[in-house]
Amino acid sequence: MAFTLAPDAIDPALVPTRPTHRDDLMPAVGLGTFGSDHASPGEVAAAVREAIALGYRHIDCARVYGNEAEIGQVLAEVLASGLVKREELWITSKLWNDMHGDGDVLLSLAQTLKDLRLDYLDLFLVHWPFPNHHDPGVDVNARHPDSQPYIHEDYLRLWRQMERVADAGLVRHIGTSNMTIPKLELLLRDCRIKPAVNEMELHPHFQQPDLFAWCERHGVIPVGYSPIGSPNRPPRDTTPEDTVDIEDPVIVEIAQAHGIHPALVCLKWAVQRGQVPIPMSTKRRNIHSNLLAVVEDPLSNDEMSSLAKVDRNCRLIKGQVFLWPGSQGWEDLWDPEGVIAR
Repeated sequence: MAFTLAPDAIDPALVPTRPTHRDDLMPAVGLGTFGSDHASPGEVAAAVREAIALGYRHIDCARVYGNEAEIGQVLAEVLASGLVKREELWITSKLWNDMHGDGDVLLSLAQTLKDLRLDYLDLFLVHWPFPNHHDPGVDVNARHPDSQPYIHEDYLRLWRQMERVADAGLVRHIGTSNMTIPKLELLLRDCRIKPAVNEMELHPHFQQPDLFAWCERHGVIPVGYSPIGSPNRPPRDTTPEDTVDIEDPVIVEIAQAHGIHPALVCLKWAVQRGQVPIPMSTKRRNIHSNLLAVVEDPLSNDEMSSLAKVDRNCRLIKGQVFLWPGSQGWEDLWDPEGVIAR
């Protein structure tokens, strides 16, 4: 099927951008590609094709999502068409936890580049700061005997590999994901190439103000996953205490005032706040409206102030399966007292 731009495509030049510390410009909204068990690799790849046709230029991928080969077929078709140039796309991927050993970064990156049919990535992230294995479908209380807490010396060895693939021109930027302030401070102290990005959970009910402010102070772009609250997250990440952003009365009232779905209020808030949301959808209507929301009809200062007050510190993606034997609970992954848990 020949690639063509959609007649209702949004001009990518209208989409806000975030400058990296290399003065490259990251589009301030991207398409996430985590399909979980709700979307097959083919469906996610079709969403990527639709998104680029509609004006998206930022695609957030990961090896562990199991769909990079299918996405790569779409990227090859898009680039072969000549309607979109490689330098106009921002493609991110991530290093999974089973590839933290010596020499693993290059091996994993080589496979990702082969699957995505690219010569380089714009951004390569360490997906989680733990090399902790878990079998598919395990209960949240499972603890793999080889799992361990964050060990900075090990992470720094991993980061040296990330720096080398950046030096080789295989990636333009390297970054972190699911990190905390104490972990990031150690990395910033010891790294040669600083992270361009920290990808983390960000939505109105989980605003992470301290970590967000830290990223802003240090020139690290905050990329937010689950930007509307992850209503389709895996059941293991659901607890009775979880709240639902798109049912929040403040968000609903603002949505009604703008004549839009509450999810779009979450995306407007994210971009206007200064982060980069990466919503995921396989529905054309949602893919289009998500991008359109960030280029028109901005929220007022009063609305932004109101949304700053709805934070409930409600983390949805808790990461329980990455805990180690002897850990007290999922909070240990996130250093709530400002000290790295052991």
